[in-house]
Amino acid sequence: MNAPFPFLPAPDPLAFQAGAQPDKIALADLTSGRRYSYAELDRAVNRCATWLAGRLGNAIVGQRIAVLGRNDAAMPILHLAAARSGAIFVPLNWRLTVPELAFQVADADPALLLAQEEFLDTAKAAADGRERTAVLPLAAAEAAWLTMQDTRPPAQPADRPSTLLYTSGTSGRPKGALLTESNLFFTTVNFSLMNHVTAASVLLCDMPLFHVVGLVTMVRTPLTQGGTLLLSRGFDPALTMARLADPALGITHYMCVPQMAQTLRQHPGYDPAPLRRMTALCTGGAPMPAALIGRFSEEQITIADGYGMSEAGTVLGMPVGDRARILAKAGSAGLPGPTLRLRLVDDDGQDVPDGAVGELWISGPNLSPGYWNRPELPTLAEQGGWLRTGDAARRDGDGFYYLVDRKKDMFISGGENVYPAEVEAAILELPAIAEAAVIGMPDPRWGEVGWAYIVPAAGQVVTEQQIMAHLDGRIARYKRPQRVVITDGLPRTGSGKVQKHLLRQQAASD
Repeated sequence: MNAPFPFLPAPDPLAFQAGAQPDKIALADLTSGRRYSYAELDRAVNRCATWLAGRLGNAIVGQRIAVLGRNDAAMPILHLAAARSGAIFVPLNWRLTVPELAFQVADADPALLLAQEEFLDTAKAAADGRERTAVLPLAAAEAAWLTMQDTRPPAQPADRPSTLLYTSGTSGRPKGALLTESNLFFTTVNFSLMNHVTAASVLLCDMPLFHVVGLVTMVRTPLTQGGTLLLSRGFDPALTMARLADPALGITHYMCVPQMAQTLRQHPGYDPAPLRRMTALCTGGAPMPAALIGRFSEEQITIADGYGMSEAGTVLGMPVGDRARILAKAGSAGLPGPTLRLRLVDDDGQDVPDGAVGELWISGPNLSPGYWNRPELPTLAEQGGWLRTGDAARRDGDGFYYLVDRKKDMFISGGENVYPAEVEAAILELPAIAEAAVIGMPDPRWGEVGWAYIVPAAGQVVTEQQIMAHLDGRIARYKRPQRVVITDGLPRTGSGKVQKHLLRQQAASD
């Protein structure tokens, strides 16, 4: 039987807004000063798509286009142009080391790798030996596409992947979550309705564009709704506070990780008054401490915590229109987005009642269909349409969800996911080390940091200095453990698995 809808076109809200309100400011780059109306942004995306087609030819569909650099107006343009062309946009994390980037470049196998000038040497080193990958300066590419014709490519299918976001895996090997334009559209719908984003909204994006929060939640959402996106290079507490307080900018929404929110509050120039004018100060990336929510709420600031992931975008969020309820539910990640269905499931696959803890399963049109180049991982379809997050949570009688634990070993340091297996693998490269176990421990500044328990090989002596020197340049700084404990052995189960809960107890007593 033929499918009832053989072709569903990918959503293109930018094209709609360019027709509906062509002169309204869509995007302002606060660093370069560049400003684009919706009509100008639409034309820029078409010109970039024309340039990409000229570079890649008829084989452009499915080709990967990677970019390495700090936030810049060229990146949303490139992202949207890749989507219109049928290519796959791959934003790379500039905080990673050359070996880490080299793995992702080899895995994604991009036809183009565009880099800002300060990262050009890093990009060349990461792509060294790859004849298929052309490494170009981002500024030169942008100058080239500005000269191209304003021609809109043919519509792409809604279920064609347009974005590849790398997220660490529990095995220590990063994996790329594939996202379609349909996935991204429904993520913006969820975030918009949760946080009252409208055509009148102005969103400030400090979050890096290599994360789903920056690239999708903060960039795509205002462009979908017809609002205005203010793009900055990154978080700077003094500059961010000044921008949030500037009535000329009129910022209505800001999103950050809890550590950034705490840094704002601790800054000498912190003033709660302008933040009260905002529709929402949103947080995510790590659990927001209930006490910090209370302090913002006491200052009559609408603080809205939430939960999401690369594979699903926005999943949970607090009800922005009810500050009293936010305070009453402090510690909760909120309610599910309107396009989602959630389950809490026990080890036997049975749903648990309210108040009981179960694994969080998610179903909805915003979910990634699967991972790039990882056939051993089940696709969404193979899991019956349910994404099994590995996160433990409970639900109260009002439908609010509370995360009680994250993926088995993962911890979040300064808003960045850290998977111990990756760190352990790097440590175990040292021949003088027999065993290594890394755990996340609470930290007042970063939320959590890594502690590494090390067992030296027989007859060997290992120091913390040796280990840290070995990790320098191998893994990003935020992944490196803040404390190293040399020990004679690790606690294990009868089957030989390390009992990390006992290490956490030991660390807490220390």
